[in-house]
Amino acid sequence: MASMAQFCYIIGPSSLRQKYSSFRFCFQNPVYRKNALSNISTRFHAKPSSVSVSSSIVCSAANKPSSSSQVSSAAKIRSEVLSPFRSVRMFFYLAFIASGSLGGLIATTQLIASLTNPARSSEVPDILTGLGIDIGAVFIFAFLYFRENTAKNAQLARLSREESLSNLKLRVNQNKIISVSSLRGIARLVICSGPASFILESFKLSEPFTESLLERGVLVVPFATDGNSPRLDFDESEDMKEITEKRKRLWQLAPVYVSEWTEWLDEQKKLAGISPESPVYLSLRLDGRVRGSGVGYPPWNALVAQLPPIKGLWSGLLDGMDGRVL
Repeated sequence: MASMAQFCYIIGPSSLRQKYSSFRFCFQNPVYRKNALSNISTRFHAKPSSVSVSSSIVCSAANKPSSSSQVSSAAKIRSEVLSPFRSVRMFFYLAFIASGSLGGLIATTQLIASLTNPARSSEVPDILTGLGIDIGAVFIFAFLYFRENTAKNAQLARLSREESLSNLKLRVNQNKIISVSSLRGIARLVICSGPASFILESFKLSEPFTESLLERGVLVVPFATDGNSPRLDFDESEDMKEITEKRKRLWQLAPVYVSEWTEWLDEQKKLAGISPESPVYLSLRLDGRVRGSGVGYPPWNALVAQLPPIKGLWSGLLDGMDGRVL
């Protein structure tokens, strides 16, 4: 039962389960995985020395973002998978609270009767002891229930935000738009959000780690927040042809429906207490969950050191070694 629940969690929303399950089955083959990543390509219609990322960004009011306050059924299912015994604990906490309250009510009536009847005055100390135990039990289990419920709500809010992220759209090339959830189990996304100058500097800093990042399934999603058009310069010389192709593949994705991306990123900054103008990065695990974030440039060297390759003998066993979830 646990393995089936985890399987449903990895797949994500029900509408994607059938398509994704067959794809993930095939993707366990290391050769297939390598080819799948290399086949995610884009068409660059720009001058030979540069490419405009913002040319692929599309704004539309047709795709309205869903309310972040609503918790989807998929998020609730994933919460149950991650904390399978939470509901049981909360049920017993409520049962103990009810039992202690009932015992306290009975002890209170007995105490009143003893205080009004001098013949039963000797029973008062025992009744007070029992009443104190009941009141203490009610407070303890109420505190435990409140703490568990707070953790549940925080987890549901985080999972709901992750589901909202999984529904955001990305442009692979001029003819193909996919959702973030389509890359679950395939790529580890790194979202760079900031002004065009921040995107360009992140692009330059990633150059020495291009090949290592691709081996670990990393794909970058540059999102310019200042409305400018960052132009990524690629070396089109014959000697640099191979590395240029890898650079283009690493930076090939572009956000679609900018208003939704802006709303989602602003919400994350607000929750983290970060200024809306601050440039940030977020790195996702293979399962689409957020594994790291921060203000400033992505730590490319740390990603290469921490993430295992997604091809080779140990690829299947190390798929989950993406770091803890934030």
